[in-house]
Amino acid sequence: MSLPFILVVDDEPDIRDSVKDILEDEGYGVSLAENGEAARVALRERRPDLILLDIWMPDIDGISLLKEWSEGEGLPCPVIIMSGHGTVETAVEATRLGAYDFLEKPLSLAKLLLTVERALETESLVLENVGLRRHFRPVMEPVGHSQVMQRLREQVKRVAQHDTWVLISGEAGSGRETFARYLHAQSSRKERPFVDVSVGATAKGNFALEFFGSEQDGKIHYGRLEQANGGTLFLDEIADMDLESQAQLAGAFETGEFLRVGGSDPVKVDIRVIAATQKDLQVEVNAGNFREDLFYHLNVVPLEIPPLRQHREDVPELVNYYVDYFVANEKLPYRHFSVSAQNLLRNHEWHGNILELRNLVQRVLILGAGDEITLDDVETAMGGMKSENVQTSLPGISFDQPLRKAREDFERVYLEYQLDKHDGNVSKMAQEVGMERTHLYRKLRGVGIEIKDRR
Repeated sequence: MSLPFILVVDDEPDIRDSVKDILEDEGYGVSLAENGEAARVALRERRPDLILLDIWMPDIDGISLLKEWSEGEGLPCPVIIMSGHGTVETAVEATRLGAYDFLEKPLSLAKLLLTVERALETESLVLENVGLRRHFRPVMEPVGHSQVMQRLREQVKRVAQHDTWVLISGEAGSGRETFARYLHAQSSRKERPFVDVSVGATAKGNFALEFFGSEQDGKIHYGRLEQANGGTLFLDEIADMDLESQAQLAGAFETGEFLRVGGSDPVKVDIRVIAATQKDLQVEVNAGNFREDLFYHLNVVPLEIPPLRQHREDVPELVNYYVDYFVANEKLPYRHFSVSAQNLLRNHEWHGNILELRNLVQRVLILGAGDEITLDDVETAMGGMKSENVQTSLPGISFDQPLRKAREDFERVYLEYQLDKHDGNVSKMAQEVGMERTHLYRKLRGVGIEIKDRR
């Protein structure tokens, strides 16, 4: 497992070496750079978790380097400025460009270590909050005291102690991501990143950029593999990956390294991969839809999450958990479920599993009145859910087809609507859909829409 990795950039050998010794004694991994160009090379070789950057160097000053790194996607990680001749103006400029803190030389050992620790903790919280904005708060300990859930939690704890890769299977909404996060939290990698990727949401043809990153004109975009370095990469709905992308990913897993788009130097990473799927990947392999070599890379330890209907005795506990969650995190009014309402929930089929239950709890808390949630409240909410569930298509799009094809159909219908809305004016259309015109033209051609037909 990778330790937090720190890049120290300073032109004074004594300072570089002493800082390196101090940090390594504390358990950090350290790389050294004696000037700005060496720092650029180090960033191409490996994404650091933190940078200690000197101001005055022979080839380029630290502020100019900080400005260079902050352009585009922003700083790759927290940066702490070090200087023996800094001014208030310099410190203000460094802060404006995104530096985490400013340390004066000669460095105080205690202050250096405290600042490094706080910077890494802050970055970890930022990444966690980004994840929480995309998803509801994860259940780090999966809820349920049924025998099946207790056995599953114990199995995950045992698996977590080894660094093996895991393939999680289970129906939609059954809690596959919750168990992936729980496994990560129980492992020796728990202090390192957990990077989740919805494979089905990755645009076709954009795989290499998304996963491997890119290099262009000195600018580095770190892909998902490097973002997860030292930690866990969670690949959700891995069966939705197209065969070309599967080949690229299998190659990276086989060699343990990859090239960024536009790069020439191999990049190595240390990650644990947890993949999840609704489908039987062995069946997909036999049908030619999934690469056998990638399947064997992922299927080291299989973990099957049961549907909620197989552990219905956990329904009351799950209901109580989500009531408490929505009251605490979304400020919804507390209401308790009557015995008859709970009995109905316990005997429901839950085709949408835990996610369906969560949505129902949220709905009745929002729409209901009074302290108690009655049988009628639940039946009414379930009726609304059933009416939603019978919808099997949108205009021009069938839901009874693979996700990738449905997404392509939606993109075509959406782009046709936007093109008609703007009378074939691609410039105006590009502004509204949020794409550059060049990319938009390419996308339109990709889905078979001819611009000249609209003018």
